[in-house]
Amino acid sequence: MNEILLLTGIVIIICILVHRLTFRLGVPSLLAFLALGMCFGVDGILHISFNNYHISEVICSVSLIFIMFYGGFGTNFEEARSVAVKSTLLSTLGVLFTAGLVGVFAHFVLHLPWAESMLIGSVISSTDAASVFSILRSKKLNLKDHTASMLEMESGSNDPMSYMLTLLWITILTGDQVSVPLLVLRQLAIGSILGLLLGKGAVFVLNRCNFYIDQGNTIFLLAVSALTYALPSALGGNGYLSVYLCGIVMGNSYLPHKRDLVLTFDVLTGIAQMVIFFLLGLLVTPSQLPAVFLPSVLIMAFLTLVARPLSVTAVLAPFRSSKEQIGLVSWSGLRGAASIVFAIQAVLSGAPMEYNLFNLVFCIVLLSISLQGTLLAPMAHKLNMIDEKADVRRTFNDYQVESDITFSKISISPHHPWVDHSLKDVPLPPELLVTLILRNGVSLVPNGSTVLQAGDLLVLAGHEFEDRENLTLYEVSIDKTHKWKDKSLRELSLPKGTLIVMIQNEKGTVIPDGNTVIHGEDTLVIARF
Repeated sequence: MNEILLLTGIVIIICILVHRLTFRLGVPSLLAFLALGMCFGVDGILHISFNNYHISEVICSVSLIFIMFYGGFGTNFEEARSVAVKSTLLSTLGVLFTAGLVGVFAHFVLHLPWAESMLIGSVISSTDAASVFSILRSKKLNLKDHTASMLEMESGSNDPMSYMLTLLWITILTGDQVSVPLLVLRQLAIGSILGLLLGKGAVFVLNRCNFYIDQGNTIFLLAVSALTYALPSALGGNGYLSVYLCGIVMGNSYLPHKRDLVLTFDVLTGIAQMVIFFLLGLLVTPSQLPAVFLPSVLIMAFLTLVARPLSVTAVLAPFRSSKEQIGLVSWSGLRGAASIVFAIQAVLSGAPMEYNLFNLVFCIVLLSISLQGTLLAPMAHKLNMIDEKADVRRTFNDYQVESDITFSKISISPHHPWVDHSLKDVPLPPELLVTLILRNGVSLVPNGSTVLQAGDLLVLAGHEFEDRENLTLYEVSIDKTHKWKDKSLRELSLPKGTLIVMIQNEKGTVIPDGNTVIHGEDTLVIARF
């Protein structure tokens, strides 16, 4: 028990630290999590022997449920409405075309039986939402023609179709009798109906019930996520489709304390991604990968350069999409966790296969994240698909949580230069707006004719500083022996790119200027760019 907790804590800390490095290198962090798992594994540094497919399948499937729910929850349907039809076709017909083309390739080039070939195509036919979301956000890829919304909606919704095809071919390979039309109808009907109903029901409960427990809404949402997958699955429906649709319904509805829900699921899905990719890296045996490396390279090359582009073209060409958009959407077909989880399910089914499907799909995913993930941002620029006026954050429902509007305050002292001036005469930059004035305990909504008085507290709205990756804040405590004690800020020799932005002392918080004198017991907040 202690060893597992120790390993878990160390792994998560390393993953967090590695993320900053991969961000600077332009490499998807999920690739680093896979590599870290391999380093800990049987052929790695620590030689941890782990080959339990059952435990891996359970842990990864549960993690995938929350990732898919949050994928739907974060989809801003209003922004995606204009590309909803395209995204839906990509996540259904596009997946079907891709699976079929890869299956035909595997049969004729690798000389595999038809059923096994189609199973391989089905398992890797969906794109990875976690990878696509991560790259779009971290690289701030503001794409033209609502392409970001299309990719987000497609990658978040195509796993159910891939799962259904995988289940179908597993059933055929294991010799079970199955009615294909009935299986497809049951999967789609039960999954979609229950997903929508449970989503609507959860919204109704959250808006009308007070749970009288801290973070009760969050706990309720976690339970709904699990129920929305488990109930349709138990009835023969598609649990992944259900949980995604439930997420869309809830994410696009009014919910009390939505900010808390978003922040909680941000943390939960972040940990889930770390767990999935680390565990899959730990599960694989690198010394066994050479046996499947050549076929995985061939399948990956065909999938990336032929199957995916043909499928995307077949779907988007009738809509007269530009060649640049078709090219970028084709390149954005990253494979990820869902493909490996489906491969594990196929291995556990006992279906007869010539290749170890887990190892084969692992190599394909590794190559996909390494090449497509790393080159996605440069490809977007190369194809001239960047729109400087767009904002990729608008494609996500938690955009309001990440809003670039922030509020600040200004106290009007008796000697302030704005006293007895109307707002229209105050020299404010156009990017700032006085939204509220607090005067003698009364809140006033001002206009241009409002005259400022001594004692007023002004609340201003303006754009938030966004370049947080290059900004560091830290504190310096001033004691009696500190060399800055009793000196004004203009007397200090600060390094280039450093600014004292705030001073905290027993009297409160001070926004300093060059004449501000530093005293003992002060705490300085320093910004470094």
